[in-house]
Amino acid sequence: MTVPRQLIWRVWLPVTLFALWELGGRTGVLDPLFFPPPSALASAAQALYQTGELTGHLGATLSRTLAGFVLGAIAGLACGLAMGLSTPIRRSLEPLVSTFVSSPKLSLLPLLMLVLGFGEKPRLTLVAAAAFIVTALHTLDAVRALNPDFVELARNYGARSWRLVRSVYLPAGLPQLFTGLRLALGRALAVSISVEIVGAPNGIGQMIWSGWQIFATERVYLGVLLAAILGASFHGSMRLLEKAAIPWRD
Repeated sequence: MTVPRQLIWRVWLPVTLFALWELGGRTGVLDPLFFPPPSALASAAQALYQTGELTGHLGATLSRTLAGFVLGAIAGLACGLAMGLSTPIRRSLEPLVSTFVSSPKLSLLPLLMLVLGFGEKPRLTLVAAAAFIVTALHTLDAVRALNPDFVELARNYGARSWRLVRSVYLPAGLPQLFTGLRLALGRALAVSISVEIVGAPNGIGQMIWSGWQIFATERVYLGVLLAAILGASFHGSMRLLEKAAIPWRD
């Protein structure tokens, strides 16, 4: 399939939906108070950009998400490798890590505020924790799914400890690891915006919540749209990085 045809298949549905949304707003089928058309969102985005508010909120969410993701992913990778390579460590940590998978992350924010104080530390810690859990479990699955024959063959050629991890475990587990990193980045973004809605001086979540409080629906829709664009951009960026790192996967 050619690149233009691939692009058409990717964009035709959102373009159609936006066109119908705009048409419904202009013809009165949709109430612009509750469903402002895309043109109104573009005007609101331009006004917020000119005042610098839009770039401030976007930059805050980006920095909070990426910083938390990097910290959580590094810790999750180390923890997942340790659990996968050591049975005692896995038996000790896996139940604790698995417990936090389905637990509501925002419920930990008040506790983190008590421990770390008010400010950016508890918010960043919560974002990092969300990325850590996903990365750790996917790394553990990647290590445990490795064919034992590969490990035995490498050991016969003298590979030990870190060299075994670098030459066998990490290359063989890259597909699973990138899946975990992609999901962890999306989870970090979701938690970051949720934390901003609950209580943060800036960020896309704060823009959504402040727009709701004053019933400025354009700000609410614009914030949701920016969050969706960020999520799609993160997903696409991780896909490109994955193809560059493991071109043989496709």
